[in-house]
Order: sequence, then C-alpha cells, then structure tokens
Amino acid sequence: MTSLCFTGGTAILPDRTVEDAIVICRDGKITYVGQSKNRIPKSAETIDAKGGWISPGFVDIHVHGGGGSDFMDGSLEAVQQSCRTHARHGTTTLFPTTSTGSPKQIRAMLDATIRAQQSWTAQNGAAIGGVHLYGPFFAKDKVGCHKDSGCRHPTAKEFESYFESGIVKVATCAAELPGAAAFYRHAHRKGCLVTCGHSNSTWSEMDAAFKNGMRHVDHFWCAMSTVPSIRKRLGVPMQGSMLEYVLGNPEMSTEVIADGIHLSPELLRFAWQLKTARRLCLVTDCNRALDMPPGKYRFGPQQNGSWFTSDGKVGWASEDSLASSVSGMAHMVRHMHQATKIPLADVVRMASLTPAERVGMDTRIGSLQPGKQADIVVLSPRLKVRHVFLRGTRYENLKHR
Repeated sequence: MTSLCFTGGTAILPDRTVEDAIVICRDGKITYVGQSKNRIPKSAETIDAKGGWISPGFVDIHVHGGGGSDFMDGSLEAVQQSCRTHARHGTTTLFPTTSTGSPKQIRAMLDATIRAQQSWTAQNGAAIGGVHLYGPFFAKDKVGCHKDSGCRHPTAKEFESYFESGIVKVATCAAELPGAAAFYRHAHRKGCLVTCGHSNSTWSEMDAAFKNGMRHVDHFWCAMSTVPSIRKRLGVPMQGSMLEYVLGNPEMSTEVIADGIHLSPELLRFAWQLKTARRLCLVTDCNRALDMPPGKYRFGPQQNGSWFTSDGKVGWASEDSLASSVSGMAHMVRHMHQATKIPLADVVRMASLTPAERVGMDTRIGSLQPGKQADIVVLSPRLKVRHVFLRGTRYENLKHR
C-alpha cells in the first residue's frame, strides 16, 4: 500500500497542537507524527491541509441515526446509511444507539449492526465500535422524546439476551429502577462502559450504581435529575442529584451535546472546567434528520417511533421539548471551540480520545499516534470537513458536508 503523508497544516494532539506538521501513514496505520520533512517517503501520496487542521477521526458514543435513517429501523441499509452520513461530518467510529423499542426491534437492530460491522469497508462510512444499549430501561418521568410506552424495568431474561450478541459496548439504565443493580453488574462484567441516563435518581441511588460499575452519565443536563426534581419525587429533606454526583465524583465521566441549542456556552464551559477534557465527551445524540430537510420524522423505529419535528437546527418533540440533535460531530467541535474559547486540543480530545478511552479502544483509535489506525480528518481553518480517511482509505462521499 502506498504511504499517505498529510502536510501543510496544524496537527491536533490530545494535549497540544503542532504547526507545520507531518503525519505519515502506511497500511492503514499511522507511522509518524512530527515536523521532519526528511521522513516523507518519496512514493507517498500527499494530502495538503492548505493551512487547516489535521485531526484524529471523531468517535461518537451516543448517536441514533442520520441521512433519513435510524439505527432502530433494524435493517442493514439503515445502519449503513447512518454510518455514511456521519462520516461526512468527520466521525470515523460510532456506537449505534438504541431507543425504547420492543425486544424484537432491539434484537433486529443488534443483528443489523453486527452484519454492518462484519461487512464494513471504508466506503460504508464510520466504523462500528459497538452498540450503545440505551433504551428501553428509562424512568418514565425522564423519558424525553423517547416513546414512553416502551419504557420498562430491566429483567435478566431480557438484557442478558442483548449482551449475548457480543456487540454491546455501552450500556445505559436509570439507576432508580428495580433491577438496575443486576443490569449494572452484568454490563460491568461484560466490559461495557456502564452509564445512567433518562433518570430521576438521587445521590444515594447513583452511589449504589457506582458501586455496581456505573461510571458515566448520558447527555449532561438533559433528561436527568436535579435537586428540585428529586424533591418533587421524594419530598424533604432535599437530596443530591445526578448533577452533584457527577461533579463530586472524579471517576465519573459525562457528555454534552454542543449543537448550540441544547446547552448555552457557559454550561458547556462549566462542564469542561469541572470535569476536564479527560472526563467529558462530545456526542451528537443525532437523529435521522441529519442532512435532511426540515420536517416531521420518527425518533426510533420508522414503524412506530415517536414523532418529532426538525427545524433544520435541532429536533423538537413539542414546542418546548427538545428531541435530540440534527448535527454531526464536526459541528459540535466547531461550536464548542468557537462559543466557549476552550483550547482546540481539548475540544478535539473530547470528540476523539476521551470517548475512545471510556470504551477501552484508545490503543487503536482516538489520537494521532504511531501505531494507531489512520482515521484522520482534514479540517479547514474554520473547522469545516475537507477530507476524511478511514484506516488510511479516503472516504469519497462528502457531498452533504
């Protein structure tokens, strides 16, 4: 295989940026990152960043679909369409995320995702790192845009059948539900990133979950408990919530949707200041309306998912209730950097290495480092996607950037 050489730009490393960088790849792996032009092989194919940025490919651990498809549609075509769409926005590894469907629908999604993973090529778009088992184990009072009729308590018979597939790598359950402890312990034994989401849990319920292996909270400030919501649930004395627990426990990580609609710049910066780039991930939580015209769409299975409306900037379940994002990861990176002035190295880390670390894939992906996969995104000076390479192969279908 011909060597690839990225030049003419600034490389984004986890802790700094390197101007006038040289990044060399061969056989789908990164072999050199530095500034020495003497290292460039004579036969290398050169990609000129033209004064832009050379970034690791983005890693999205919470994403529902794109390009008109939702992973819960349960078909190979839907999975591949979503992966192709997100690759256009710089995501090179993603974790297809379930919603509150029936057991049959969730198993169809797992089966389709396994087939997509096994048949993957670079032109299929973002590679599948594993499934995020997200719905259906949510608290009904924090269901958000998910279909509340699909919410249920976890039972071993149901959730063990999902883990038997071998593809589940991130696993969410509301901490206050009966059966949550057994779910967390099983997910932890399976090596998953174990998370709490769509929950109205207290500090003490979170602490019990932590003891059972829970280490992460989904989309901070969205569909999660607060001191007032717990007081409404349990009365006085007022108790700590997911918010306080995540900020108070240094081992906990979380994620933010930095689309400019879900959270204000001060909240985004506050999360980064308190958790740091090593414990804060950027996610898209994106639905099927990414790269689609404004209109009415299904969240979850096309057959019977809940309805939402995309205005082209975000999804709305109702006039005042959000329904996940309609933006790709490059937009999240761009807004997080430009709106908060957080250093770009930290922002990109939150979209690449930090999520890779949380799911245990950081030895293979997540940063520009010799030996890792050549998942590389070339960005313009204004952080627009110019080129995407997956394991050293150029992704050709960037028409909807």
